[in-house]
Amino acid sequence: MSDIWQEIEREGALTPELRTCIERAYGERGRKALVAVDDGQVKRYRDFFIVVGRSSEYVVESNFCTCSDFLFRGRECWHILAVRIAERTGLYESYDIWYQDTWNP
Repeated sequence: MSDIWQEIEREGALTPELRTCIERAYGERGRKALVAVDDGQVKRYRDFFIVVGRSSEYVVESNFCTCSDFLFRGRECWHILAVRIAERTGLYESYDIWYQDTWNP
């Protein structure tokens, strides 16, 4: 599966073939990750990435995510996959602020 990531990095884009490879390798999680990237749900702040989900925003840093799928199962979630795709393709919104600064208590 690491070959997929190397190929995306090499291409710098999501070709139809790479999209198919992601969906085959990761199933529903891969499909959700691709939709998140396509829909602009991946955001990069100074401190980490945020992926906007249906009910919340999830912090993704390296191979860690704050979503319940990751926290309870301890495995790669679609948010982590979306960030991997976005990082390699540049398909994310970038904010030159700390995520904490966006909170309005």
